[in-house]
Amino acid sequence: MHASLHVLKSFGVTVGRFIESYVDDLKWILKGGFHMRYSPAALPVRQSVKARGVFVVQYPQERLPLPERFRGFPFLIEGRCTACGTCARVCPPQCIWIKRAEDPETGKSLRRPESFFIDVSICMNCGFCAEFCPFDAIKMGHEIEIASFKGGDDFLWDLQRLTRPLSYHAQIHPTAYAEEEREKASKKKEE
Repeated sequence: MHASLHVLKSFGVTVGRFIESYVDDLKWILKGGFHMRYSPAALPVRQSVKARGVFVVQYPQERLPLPERFRGFPFLIEGRCTACGTCARVCPPQCIWIKRAEDPETGKSLRRPESFFIDVSICMNCGFCAEFCPFDAIKMGHEIEIASFKGGDDFLWDLQRLTRPLSYHAQIHPTAYAEEEREKASKKKEE
């Protein structure tokens, strides 16, 4: 008898949630939201944590906006990398390889990479490379879709594929970018 009460209670919860999802959708439709179903403004509302309806994102045609602090694959900000190797040392899966550029005449090391590779098939998007970079040269991007039918070198991203302008960082991380700019301005005032 005791077990059957638990089963009935569980069934009641399931039916309640089922009905609740349709009630939420009916409220949305009656408020005039159905014509907005495919609009970019409606997706975050309908697919938020608080939403209960049955309408889902029709991926890949529809996409939810990624949070600013989302960690996809790393990228390099143009002109900042000094090839110090800190990122490669702190990388847990050891998926970063760097070769420092050399002056062809003197053979001395230059403060820039000749080659820089990240194997994104191994990268676990932990963000240690970006966290420990002393020159803020590495940032975590929003790129997450890396499926490939070719395999092999498609997952080994080189310096050219990894490098992005500073404006890209400002676009996908506006809050972090503004904070970095404030810090730079305050350091200049102190000097």
